[in-house]
Amino acid sequence: MAKYLMLKHYRGSAPEQPTYPPMAEWTPEEVAAHIQYMNDFAARLEESGEYVDANALSESGAWVRFDGEGRPPLTDGPFAETKDLIAGWMVIDVAGYERAVELAGELSAAPGPGGEPIREWLELRPLLTGMGEVEG
Repeated sequence: MAKYLMLKHYRGSAPEQPTYPPMAEWTPEEVAAHIQYMNDFAARLEESGEYVDANALSESGAWVRFDGEGRPPLTDGPFAETKDLIAGWMVIDVAGYERAVELAGELSAAPGPGGEPIREWLELRPLLTGMGEVEG
């Protein structure tokens, strides 16, 4: 088994710009259908034993770093452009890369405006193991 992270981005980080409007412009029914698709997808992966974790993220946040022993951490921002922000993630534990690609393709078909698949680009990355080796 190999663990992979599927990253959803707000907009602009993918190889091409999305053809659908930002979710803030969708109807409440379209947002609900999209979220239901994602929940159903996760539930199916839980049943198959391939689900590890998932969550959505807010557009807000801050940069934080260590500023030296005995000093409080520094914070700044957020200054990241929306195109650089992660909207959410799902971690899967699958037989290999081919299955991870298959599942990412399926998740990319989540419905958007008008109930049509949004065909969003998802970033698929293998998780590293203890010594920096890729799982699987």
